[in-house]
Amino acid sequence: MNAKVSLRPRFSDSHAGEAMPEATVVPEKVAAQDFWRELRWTTQARIGLGRSGDAVPTAGLLEFRAAHAAARDAVHAPLDVAGLAERVAALGLGNPAHVRSRAMDRAEYLRRPDLGRLPVEPGTFPGRGLSAVGRSRAEVGFVLADGLSPQALAEHGVPTLEALMGELGRRYTLATPVIATQARVALGDHIGAAMGVDTVLVLIGERPGLSVAASLGIYLTHRPRPGRTDAERNCVSNIHPPAGLGYVHAAKVVAGLVSGARRLGRSGVDLKDTSDHAELSAGYALEADDAVA
Repeated sequence: MNAKVSLRPRFSDSHAGEAMPEATVVPEKVAAQDFWRELRWTTQARIGLGRSGDAVPTAGLLEFRAAHAAARDAVHAPLDVAGLAERVAALGLGNPAHVRSRAMDRAEYLRRPDLGRLPVEPGTFPGRGLSAVGRSRAEVGFVLADGLSPQALAEHGVPTLEALMGELGRRYTLATPVIATQARVALGDHIGAAMGVDTVLVLIGERPGLSVAASLGIYLTHRPRPGRTDAERNCVSNIHPPAGLGYVHAAKVVAGLVSGARRLGRSGVDLKDTSDHAELSAGYALEADDAVA
């Protein structure tokens, strides 16, 4: 007769009521935890999660699902255009026009990226086409686009625009900003050409990730016109203080790129960032301190 094997520890009745002995702490595991704890301060990536059997620990799995849900919400969140327009107007550059792309709704925008690059056809949405854009012939124009994260534009668009105005307003004439919805980056070329500006800056919500759901990017195109390619643009991305690039830091980099584009006569792969990175790093540290305070 085969004996049954119990996998549970057996205690005699003489130990009834006594506390179970504490688990032995393995020094190697403590050292590994300390190692990953230090590294986590240097990145937003999910590293050193550990494991529970063959799976990720429950806490790590729940954090992943929450981050995935936040990313999806950021993509589909509607942009409060009226509220954004009011905040932009308060900066003193005038009341922004609102331009739509040819994507009729968010679902079509996600399915058809090509439609997000084109302005809405005349008569489809009265007052939302390029005819709403005033021709200013200023040197620099701004387009605030919802992109793949309207949440990012809502959170970081106005502070970034304000920082850009501070850096660029002393040297160049600035056009009244335009708000673009269901927009891809290339829609800014159409809007910039309609403005008549030398350089257009598209402030756009970047694709949400599992570490950051609301991050803003700035795309610079010199002499904008329909048909410009990605190789003819420059990008400053990952703007989301305090964890990402700060507003003032980003504005200083963009100011250097605008100056370089005007000297070179074009933007894109031939234009390099020549900012004083030591100065930028010092400014970023101060900005991060202000954000935390």
